[in-house]
Amino acid sequence: MYDIAIVGAGPAGSAAALAAARLGARVLLLDRAAFPRDKACGDGIAPQALAVAARLGVTGLADGFAPVGSLALAGPGGAAVARELPEPAYVIPREVFDARLVDAAVAAGAELHRHTVRELVLRPDGVVLGDGLAARVVVGADGANSTVRRLLGVPRNPAGALAVAVRAYAPMPTGTGAPPDRTSTEAGAPPDRTSTVAEAHPLQASVSGTAHPAVGPGGDDGQRIVMAGGSSPAYAWSFPIGDGRRNVGYGELTATGQVSRARLLERMHELLGDTDPAALSQARAHHLPLSTRRPAPGHGRVLLAGDALSLINPFTGEGIFYALVSGELAGRAAVTPGGAAAGAAYSQALRRRLGRHLRHTAAVAWLTARPWLVDAGIRAAARDRRVFDGLVALGLGDGLLTPRLLGAVARAAAHRTR
Repeated sequence: MYDIAIVGAGPAGSAAALAAARLGARVLLLDRAAFPRDKACGDGIAPQALAVAARLGVTGLADGFAPVGSLALAGPGGAAVARELPEPAYVIPREVFDARLVDAAVAAGAELHRHTVRELVLRPDGVVLGDGLAARVVVGADGANSTVRRLLGVPRNPAGALAVAVRAYAPMPTGTGAPPDRTSTEAGAPPDRTSTVAEAHPLQASVSGTAHPAVGPGGDDGQRIVMAGGSSPAYAWSFPIGDGRRNVGYGELTATGQVSRARLLERMHELLGDTDPAALSQARAHHLPLSTRRPAPGHGRVLLAGDALSLINPFTGEGIFYALVSGELAGRAAVTPGGAAAGAAYSQALRRRLGRHLRHTAAVAWLTARPWLVDAGIRAAARDRRVFDGLVALGLGDGLLTPRLLGAVARAAAHRTR
């Protein structure tokens, strides 16, 4: 009988193991895969996520990876902005990032076992997981297709709250290193060494009359996101790893939950415009259960965290920060108060920590279903550094939809319609 058994050793599970182990609990960490293992993801690691890991006593997760200092956004109607990020981000393949977290959890005292959970029996004194394994509290951190969630009888997200994405690795493009023209700014926006806006094709910014894929202030070594038009949020991404490769992909909200990998890759090639299908490797499609439709976090002695709780930002598809935060809170609640009271304590802690932010991201997701508003937001971010920083915080951390943000987007939208 363990104090806590965690199903899934990804970021949410490892964070739960770290939090519980540091409180002196006997921790069992289970995963059906052997680490290191690949995980389909954009691989973007925000500074907010690294801050949570540091609070859990884990440093060095980004060792050997160069910081990424800029982000370029292109809207569905042609608006574009490129700025330095408020804090550098990292692009770390999950094969590396997750293994480092698992190693930290084991070093903190967690017992790691390769095991597939097929049974979940609730008893007055604990939860039985089959094969002689039991714990006073169980944390389901086993991803978008969570077995723990299914065994609890909690249905998967419906199609309207489910995104489908494809991820692949590609060589960095050649011959596109010229930075955007610093003088090509939106009318009425002051020149800014870290900002550029182009009312051109959403894939391109004009540099001395030559078309180039939209890039960050530092050239083609920044993160790039190209938003697609249509009635639902969708975008392609290109994130440099720093070793001559980049993580590329495309994701969209789906009305059916079923989109072929071939179609996703086709849309990615169309939007990015600089990927060679023959040069791609490790192309994998995956589901993203969005936070706009979350189940209850706590079910007595069984808690859900990370993707298993549908904690995916509907604005950006980011989930690492949410995974680490929810895992940390679940691990603490499993120990204090622990037992049958863990579920209620965890639900309350998660609501205090992320509740307001999650409501705001749901509102942003509703707004971004309107392509003209996406372009208005990008134009506002080009005019005002604080708006850009606010959007980054909403998409990568726990930022809020402030009156400043709303006002700036409204003004940009009104300016465009005049």
